[in-house]
Amino acid sequence: MVFEHSVPDEAGTLAFAETLGSLLECTGVVYLKGTLGAGKTTFSRGILRSYGYDGAVKSPTFTIVEPYDLQWGQVYHFDLYRIADPEELEYLGIDDYLAEGHLCLIEWPERGEGFLPLPDIELELTLAGKGRHIKLIGCSERGNLICEHMAKRLTKNNSEKLSATSSGDDL
Repeated sequence: MVFEHSVPDEAGTLAFAETLGSLLECTGVVYLKGTLGAGKTTFSRGILRSYGYDGAVKSPTFTIVEPYDLQWGQVYHFDLYRIADPEELEYLGIDDYLAEGHLCLIEWPERGEGFLPLPDIELELTLAGKGRHIKLIGCSERGNLICEHMAKRLTKNNSEKLSATSSGDDL
């Protein structure tokens, strides 16, 4: 399933990411795609917030992986931008990070092609003025279910907002 949604600003990106994080339940593999500055690390921060993390979230561009040991479980935030050869992931012990029960957020996944598993969800962020256009692609049965739930939640929330802003005065 493919689900697309636009958000007006950083707060909207964080809110969308928090909703997705709650559905991921701190497990799985998510590919984060987008140009430099598209908001991949901001999106990761939103997912981490959904698990109660309120510390700083920095892009792991130089460390390649940033681990977060949370009450809900382990989250690993990868930035593969500086990987020259996908085989470098083997030296990092990528299989240990990808163990069942962990959540792996992977920026620049194309740099690890051949060594990374297929994701549950592929997320594409595109700049849209001050906001972002977000495209979620379910790549597994679980990923498709999560995309369906996101679509339902956001459609419901948008309907509720429209109802709350409409009043009899407009008639």
